[in-house]
Amino acid sequence: MKNKGNIAIFVPHAGCPHQCSFCDQRKISAAQQIPTLEQVQEICRQAIEHPRRPKQLEIAFFGGSFTAIPEKEQNALLEAVQPFLAMEGVTGIRISTRPDCITPEILQRLQQFHVTAIELGAQSMQDAVLQKNHRGHTAQDVRNAAKWITDAGFSLGLQMMIGLDGSTPEQERETLQELLALHPDTLRIYPLVVLKGTKLAERVQNGSFVLYDWETVLELCADALCACQQQGVRVIRCGLHAEDTVQSEAVAGFYHPAFRELVESRLCLRVLKQWMQQHPQETMAEVQVAPGWSSRVAGHHACNRAACREAGVSLRIIETAAIPAGMLQIGKDGYDVFQIAGTARI
Repeated sequence: MKNKGNIAIFVPHAGCPHQCSFCDQRKISAAQQIPTLEQVQEICRQAIEHPRRPKQLEIAFFGGSFTAIPEKEQNALLEAVQPFLAMEGVTGIRISTRPDCITPEILQRLQQFHVTAIELGAQSMQDAVLQKNHRGHTAQDVRNAAKWITDAGFSLGLQMMIGLDGSTPEQERETLQELLALHPDTLRIYPLVVLKGTKLAERVQNGSFVLYDWETVLELCADALCACQQQGVRVIRCGLHAEDTVQSEAVAGFYHPAFRELVESRLCLRVLKQWMQQHPQETMAEVQVAPGWSSRVAGHHACNRAACREAGVSLRIIETAAIPAGMLQIGKDGYDVFQIAGTARI
């Protein structure tokens, strides 16, 4: 049983005053309309009564710009979930919204409804990139909203999108550093996925927007995941949620149902390369990892094995409960211990 989880309630595109270049929130959330109050309560009830529910649950309104919904509707949705906050293991309410839809007055009202965490869709901290992708807010809006949120005692979550039109790898790194400087508790890392019917889909089709290659995106996401772990920021998602609608509607970009595992596999490869550089005479490496981590070490379609083989080293991978997730113990006679979070290059 997992320790923590969300009761996810999707409010697709609700309240959002803009149509961003990459966005079709209805496809991303696989929902077509705001749920009724009865549906909201039934979602909560089923999640709480599920026999294999996590020990702690957070009620989470995702998908739209929650604080841009008319205030009366916001209050009704929040009121509908209040009875569940008294139930064992339900820790609070999380909402997601736009940086320009937060004010100190709004935060005071959210506190009255026991909202505990607020996520901001920052996406980029480059004003030119935000403008080119029709975000409708500035980097300063992100800074202002983040400060108000943390000053008011809420848990702050930020969302970053890698690969937007007009951005460069160096600007992605600058965005990450600026977001981390706001001291978020959590971060979501979204590699760009271009969906049918969006402005970016038009630009891809007419050749005015050329995406990064997969190698660049994996390296950027690996650096971001490392940097977050080093600074104690929990990455609660890396890659879009695996939904059939996203996969079928994607025309370009970087969707994979196990994207985070691809990124962690890239970090494992960095560790393996580091070990091989330190032990140039070795032709075999025994790698001890946590249960479930063998595939990350071996790599997608055994690509890490192949890279090591090309360098003259064969791998023997052993899973053991004595090794925590994210750590590799590598050796032959003696062992070297590596944390994948120690391989950031930013």
